Amino acid sequence: MTLHADARKVLSAWVAPDAQQEELRRSYLAHLDLYPDAMRRGCLAGHLTASTAIIDASGANAVLTLHHKLNLWLQTGGHCEEDDTSLAAAALREATEESGIPRLRLLPQPVRLDRHRVPCGGGTWHLDVQYAAIAPDGAPLVRAEDESADLGWFPVSAVPEPTDNACRALVRAAAATVAANGA
Repeated sequence: MTLHADARKVLSAWVAPDAQQEELRRSYLAHLDLYPDAMRRGCLAGHLTASTAIIDASGANAVLTLHHKLNLWLQTGGHCEEDDTSLAAAALREATEESGIPRLRLLPQPVRLDRHRVPCGGGTWHLDVQYAAIAPDGAPLVRAEDESADLGWFPVSAVPEPTDNACRALVRAAAATVAANGA
C-alpha cells in the first residue's frame, strides 16, 4: 500500500470527535483526491504531515520541543519521507528522532487534525494528522540538535509559552486518549 493510500484509509476510517474535526477530515480526503503528491513536501498546494504528542504513562506530562525556526514549543512531527510506509510510521519516526526516546508506543488512531500555514516551500499548508504516543517509564530525553533548540517534559496542564492553540489542544486530546486507553 502506498503512503497516499494509507492516508486515505486512515482518514476514511477515523471518527472525528466533533463537527470541526469532521470538516477537516473531509477536506483532507478531498485534498488527497486532488493531489497525487499530497504526501510530499513538494506539493505546494499543501501536504499531509504527521505529528505526535508524547505523553507519560500517567497522562500528566508531555514532551515538547522548541522549534528552531518558529521559536514555539510544539509536539514532535513533520514531513513524511520516502521510506515511510504509513502515517503512523511517519509519526512514530518523527517522535523518536526528535525526542530520542526509544520504544514509544504509538496509539493506533489519530487523536486530532490541524491545518496550519507554514513557511516551507515559500508558504503553504500543513494538513497535520496528529497521534499520541506513550513513553516508557523513566525514558531519558535526547535532543537532536538539528531538530530543536530545546526539549523537555511539561505538565499537560501547563504547556510552556510560547506555543499555539493547536499544540495545547493536541496535548489535551492526547492525554485524555492515553488516560482512556490506560497505559
